[in-house]
Amino acid sequence: MELNDLLLGPFFKSLLLVPLTLLPIINPLSGAPVFMATAGSNPQVVRKMARQIAINCWCILVVSMLVGTYVLDIFGISLPIVRLGGGLLVASAAWRMLNAKADDDMHAAVAQQTADLPDAEIVRRSFFPITFPLTAGPGSIAASIALGANIPRSPVQYLLGATVAIIGAALTVLVVYLVYRHAVTLLSRLGEVGTLVMMRLLAFILLCIGVEIMWTGWAELNHIPL
Repeated sequence: MELNDLLLGPFFKSLLLVPLTLLPIINPLSGAPVFMATAGSNPQVVRKMARQIAINCWCILVVSMLVGTYVLDIFGISLPIVRLGGGLLVASAAWRMLNAKADDDMHAAVAQQTADLPDAEIVRRSFFPITFPLTAGPGSIAASIALGANIPRSPVQYLLGATVAIIGAALTVLVVYLVYRHAVTLLSRLGEVGTLVMMRLLAFILLCIGVEIMWTGWAELNHIPL
């Protein structure tokens, strides 16, 4: 029993660390209005698209944790560069959301067109911009790579760390799925005007997040204390 406690204690702590680290960065509530505008109000399309986004996010997070550090080493890219480039992408997407004059009409048209979408179209629309960069964006990718960098390299411990990464990512995307799955119900309470106001506000918050990610990368590159 004592040996099991010694083994299971760190396992569950590491397991909980994954969603506790990633969920505040992912913040699926911030992407819920964009998801609703893209998926429309068809329950079948909403369910399929929420599931596809969860699968996309799970793949991105797991790959980032398990092989992210190796990929960066191959291309000679550092984490600060990932944060700087990713933050620029997030800020750019947020700026377009804030300044697109036809945004409201476009969202309404998209919602009407999603009455019945084929699976291939759902997969296409689910990735950009909802999966990336709004949900599994550069911030969560950088955090996943940082989590993966702590996995020991010995075979047995790496296998245990990989199991933690896979299950932890599954718990994280389960929350994402549930939020997006019920986004229409949650946001319908706000009404059309309330949803539009929330989308503009969240676009501004997303812009601030992008700037913060860029600043973090710039500060790390220049050894500026945060």
